[in-house]
Amino acid sequence: MKIVFRWFGSDDRITLDQIKQIPGIYGVVSAIYDVPVGEVWPFDKIKRLKKQIENSGLKFEVVESVNVHEDIKLGLPSRDRYIQNYKTTIENLSKIGIKVVCYNFMPVFDWTRTDLNFKLEDGSNVLFYDDDKIKNLDPARLVEEMEKHSGGFSLPGWEPYRLKDLKKLFDLYKDMTEERLFKNLKYFLEQIIPTCEKCDVNMAIHPDDPPWSVFGLPRIVKNYDDLKRITDAVKSKYNGITLCTGSLGTNPKNDLVRMIKDFKERIHFVHARNVKILSEKKFHETAHLSSSGSIDLFKIMKSLHEINFDGYIRPDHGRMIWNETGRPGYGLYDRALGIAYINGLNEAIEKGCDTN
Repeated sequence: MKIVFRWFGSDDRITLDQIKQIPGIYGVVSAIYDVPVGEVWPFDKIKRLKKQIENSGLKFEVVESVNVHEDIKLGLPSRDRYIQNYKTTIENLSKIGIKVVCYNFMPVFDWTRTDLNFKLEDGSNVLFYDDDKIKNLDPARLVEEMEKHSGGFSLPGWEPYRLKDLKKLFDLYKDMTEERLFKNLKYFLEQIIPTCEKCDVNMAIHPDDPPWSVFGLPRIVKNYDDLKRITDAVKSKYNGITLCTGSLGTNPKNDLVRMIKDFKERIHFVHARNVKILSEKKFHETAHLSSSGSIDLFKIMKSLHEINFDGYIRPDHGRMIWNETGRPGYGLYDRALGIAYINGLNEAIEKGCDTN
């Protein structure tokens, strides 16, 4: 498997030179951040980004994310134009060697938390979610709170265009059901997967985060049955999955090991992280170490080895430690420690230590 690290481009306070010093690193996961969602990513911008990354000695083979325009999720007549743009972007990405595109199909909001700086007993700060607070919170108020406590950094997946008029967006989704949303995803996949097959680019849908309805919005990538339905909708290996242990793992009913074994041909990207479940629909992020949270990362890595996973894996949503400041969940130090932990598990498993 290839270990990668998410990098937010030239504006990222974490540099490529720093990332390169992480032992076992293969490359970075990045994106074009200055093109509006739904528009074509120009080839020259993609090419410059690739050159910048490769000049540092790192590989650039995974994009996270080419975001899906809301009109596609809503199934509006305008979706065909945005789908065509998406296909052109895939074609442009394939020309510079991109192998995987991570994306999600969450309406309105991307990942959702109620606290970006929850302090743990060890003094570190993490992302925190409490569904009881969501129930009594206006969506606009949540946006204000997250932006207020973001430290001035942009939040991945929270596109400004769709947060400008939340009331309008919520009105558009008021009659949306999981069934209709799934049909819109199926339509999207049926249109783009032939392009992916031609270009040899794997699509890898990211699970809903958290994997349940938030603010009454439908969610369709929550569990085993959802993943089975999605992978069956278009029977092509290019219609794949980003297995995020932290997103799926916040619901203890999700059997991550079973998912790895049953969807082994469709897992193109893995987000390895840990969470501590405090009660139903209440959790916080934590260190990657299995004993720090509710997810056994050893079992995850062992299962990936058993299926001979040769795709991409990255640490995700680390703590903010050692007085580091930066984009919540995306500091350098704890994610680097996460890679060290993944490396240690890999080496032990590969050398045949007792894995029972």
